[in-house]
Amino acid sequence: MVGGEYCKFGVLTASDRASSGEYEDLSGPAIESFLQQAITSPWEIERMVVPDEKDSIASSLIDLVDRRGCSVVVTTGGTGPSPRDVTPEATEEVCQKILPGFGENSLFLSNLGARTEKDGTLSLSSSLFEKEIKNNPSTYDAIFNSTYSSSSTLLSVSEGVNKPPKAGSY
Repeated sequence: MVGGEYCKFGVLTASDRASSGEYEDLSGPAIESFLQQAITSPWEIERMVVPDEKDSIASSLIDLVDRRGCSVVVTTGGTGPSPRDVTPEATEEVCQKILPGFGENSLFLSNLGARTEKDGTLSLSSSLFEKEIKNNPSTYDAIFNSTYSSSSTLLSVSEGVNKPPKAGSY
């Protein structure tokens, strides 16, 4: 790696309550923690917490990429996949190119019975997890038999562990 090169990640949390200070954003720091464990090359992070509103999300995405120089932006928070969730529309609004089919079969951890508790821990419902794996066996392969990789000279990522999770709190 050439000296001084690094990847800059943006983490955008869309949450009315966290942006107003009603409660602490836990998902943004959790993503940063994951990146610290997964990325082995030099990197920086820019975190933002904004209201769960289309204009706020769109302008923040532009800010993270165009002004703050982020190469990758991860969005989190909001209400999840529901009519109130406007993150996909805000993202689409600011993208210059949409890749049809890419991400259409997105897997949400909530589909697997995972959820974040108020204390920040992650719980996993074994019955929902087992039901999803039974009904969609390819889900297991997509999650647990893949490894992280990157062909970028700016980014090195450690491999996945290929071990299935156990139900419980983490």
